[in-house]
Amino acid sequence: MSTYISQYEVLSPWADVDPIPLKGITPRLSDLNNKNIGLFVNDKKAARPIQNVVERKLKERYPTLTFSYFHPGRGAEAEDVEKGEKVTLEQWVKSVDAVILAVGD
Repeated sequence: MSTYISQYEVLSPWADVDPIPLKGITPRLSDLNNKNIGLFVNDKKAARPIQNVVERKLKERYPTLTFSYFHPGRGAEAEDVEKGEKVTLEQWVKSVDAVILAVGD
């Protein structure tokens, strides 16, 4: 008669704790006048048309707004469409006062 010994590995259901403390979202802008709004355009077909309408509607209400479009490319860089130059997402985010993202599905 043979004896079988079962072995089990027990794992903790708790994930490793992230050493970076969580932060809340950036405070909302109190005023949109003279602000530069970033419009993030993903690769979906309708994303750019959606952002074009967002720009037009906001510009009607706040004529002093300026806009900067960001289209992600492959890799860490993307194109700031309005400036026609390659920038990282970090660089672009630092150049705008707020960002609006549209998913064009």
